This record gives sequence, structure tokens and C-alpha cells, in this order.
Amino acid sequence: MIEVTVIGAGLAGSECAWQLAQRGIHVHLREMKPQKATPAHVTPYFAELCCSNSLRSDQLENAVGLLKEELRRLDSLILRCADAKRVPAGGALAVDRHGFAQMVTDAIRSHPNITVEEGEVTEIPAGEVVIASGPLTSDALAEQIAALTGQADGLHFYDAAAPLVAFDSVDMSSAYFASRYDRGTPDYINCPMDKEQYTAFWQALTTAQEAEVHGFDDGGVFEGCMPVEVMARRGEDTLRFGPLKPKGLPDPKTGRDPYAVVQLRKDNADGSIYNLVGFQTHLKWPEQRRVFTMIPALHDAQFLRYGVMHRNTYLDSPRLLDRYYRLKADPRIAFAGQMTGVEGYVESCASGFLVGVETARRLLGEVPADFPQTTAIGALGLYVSNETVAAFQPMNINFGIIPPLDHRVKGKRNKNAEISARSLAVIDQMRDAVLGDVTAHT
Repeated sequence: MIEVTVIGAGLAGSECAWQLAQRGIHVHLREMKPQKATPAHVTPYFAELCCSNSLRSDQLENAVGLLKEELRRLDSLILRCADAKRVPAGGALAVDRHGFAQMVTDAIRSHPNITVEEGEVTEIPAGEVVIASGPLTSDALAEQIAALTGQADGLHFYDAAAPLVAFDSVDMSSAYFASRYDRGTPDYINCPMDKEQYTAFWQALTTAQEAEVHGFDDGGVFEGCMPVEVMARRGEDTLRFGPLKPKGLPDPKTGRDPYAVVQLRKDNADGSIYNLVGFQTHLKWPEQRRVFTMIPALHDAQFLRYGVMHRNTYLDSPRLLDRYYRLKADPRIAFAGQMTGVEGYVESCASGFLVGVETARRLLGEVPADFPQTTAIGALGLYVSNETVAAFQPMNINFGIIPPLDHRVKGKRNKNAEISARSLAVIDQMRDAVLGDVTAHT
């Protein structure tokens, strides 16, 4: 019997374990929850979304939309569960967080080729191993990884989560449902602010007291999860061109775009919980209540969870990993998820997918699938392992790491759509070979 130990049952670990198991590999899945939790997780389920319920754009003109569609066509467990538990969110794929995580957990626990062992992993085991322990890896395992990779000090950045509010506490007389430019269905609650309200809010935000996070400074924040107060300090209008952008969201009372708009997005299928879009923060909790209730529609908001911030760790992957996310110095060990420097839930899932597929093919004596750079899955792995990348930092999937078209296309959206069409054509050509592993070994 061929066995692989997968450490961590987040999105990357769950996807990796599933792909291995589907190909006849026995998986020993190690997960420290519920015996030990991280600062960002609250449920006992696998694949828990702790920062947002949104898996971002579902449009093929967006690189993450392409990445999701590639994974769908290749039978990703995470995308299957996400689509089954999606909640309305305009052009984005958002999910009922608990329903999604429970569905993933049930699928993993019921698979005949997966054995789950609960409890903290403090040493890297012998044999074939995939480390998908995430950016909040426990100290004991992090020390083992640091010793293994020679990164004694480790690399890190800081990640932040947005607050959640109860829907019935939002003043809908001061807010309205709409999606930007009327794309999709009107699923976002929009909380408008006039210039006077916004200026007072901005001033309060820039001077509010922050919670102490050991070693934190503004320069150590990943741009994709920039705390709202850090963004505000960059200039009075920064938020109005970022998460509070009013363009395309006319207030039905006036017929005009407001001066600024705070958007709320559903956090569960029932629509009883909403999160403040783009409001990742590490302000002290009383300060969050004081400042965020200055938003007119949230003056009596019931906060179900305040924003939190934590340190994330990741590897210097271009120096350490190959295109299959394997450790160059010890190929029996692979990594998956945010620890590799892929940023975002979908990207983590994609890395776990690739590791699962390629590890299974290697152990079964088959040639690698070798997803090319013209696919989003392949481009991500090739970027993470690209030794020419000098100052490596976590990054979301983007069209900049996918080869350009060999001809000119007018308009950015049209160009991106054509790149996506090219990528999906390659995926369709590979599909039978990649999924043939599943039918042959299940």
C-alpha cells in the first residue's frame, strides 16, 4: 500500500488529500483541530474560511476566475463544495462558510482511502509527506520546518480579518442593496457616506488605537489584506479609491454616486450575518465599535466578531521548491498552501490540487502532468519555484505571470477573456489524462 502523510486539513491539505485518495493513494491526514486551535479558527471543520467567505471573482476576465474554472473542470473537491454552498454575491463566488467547511469535512472523513488523525504534529514524519499546515503553523512544527529549510528566522507577513455584523442591526433606511454597475444580482448592502461623514470617519480611523501585534509594522502587511487603518493613513482619498469606492453604486434616493460607500457582503446562506468588505483591521475592539459605528447605516450595529490580525509565515519558495512544490533538498517532502507563498484561498486550493495530482503520478510510476505556464494552475507553480524572483513575497494569481497572447487584442477585458479561453483549451486537452488517474485507481 502506498501512503502519504498530509499535515493540515485547510483548503490546500483537504484538496491534496482528496486528489491523492481519488487516485488510490492511502492518505494519513493529520490535523490538530479540534484538540488545538489557531487564533483565526473557531470551528472543528476542515477547510475553514477564517478571513472572508468570498473566493473572489467568478468572471473569466479575472485571473482568479480562470483559476477556479480550471479547478472545476478538473474535479476539485473544494470548488465542488463551494459551488454547492454558494450564496449570492454579484460576480463573486461567496459561500456559506460553515456549510462549506462541513461539506468538505464530511467528504474527507467518509473517503475510504483517507484516515484522519487529530492532534498537533511536532515532528516531520518519515516517508512521503505533504506539509499543508498553513500560515498559522504551530510553533513546534514551524521550528522543524525552519531547521529543515535553513530558514532559522523564517519569513512572515501579517494577515487581518474583517468584522462581522448582524443583518437585523443594519439600518436599512440608511443603506441599499446593489451590485457595482448592476452586475449580477444586487447582493451587497451599500452604506453611503457624504463628504462630511466620510471625513470624520477617516480622521477617527487614522488616529484610533491599534491592538499590539508583536513585531508588526505597516511595511510587513500583505497588500491583499491591508488593514483598513493602514490604508487610511496613506491619504484621505485612498479608501475612496479602494474598498469605499462609490463609483457604479448610485444611491436610489439621489440617483447619484455617493461620496463614499461601505459595502457589506453575506457571510452565511441565511443572510443573517454580513462582513464589512475590505475592513480587515487590528484596531482594539472598543475602537472598532467606536469608529465603525460612525458609518451611518451601522450606528447601532451588533458586532458578531471584531476584526483580528495574526502573523503568517511562508517559505522562500524559489530557493527551496520545484514546480511540483517539492523540497529540492528532500523531494519526499512537498508543501502546499499559503506557506509556499501563494496568497488566497483559491490559490491555496490550486497548490494542493497540483501537489496531490503530481505526487500520485510520481508514486504510481506515471509521467508528470506538467501543467504549462499558459494555465493558471501551472503559472502559479512555476512562479513559486522561479529562482529568478529575487525578493519573493506572497502573491495572488494574476495574468502577469501567464504568457501574453501572440497577437494584439483591444481592451483589457477582451484580452483577459482570450487568455482565459486559451488556458481552458489547454486544460480541456489535459483533462482526460489527468482525470484518467482517478478512474483507473478508484
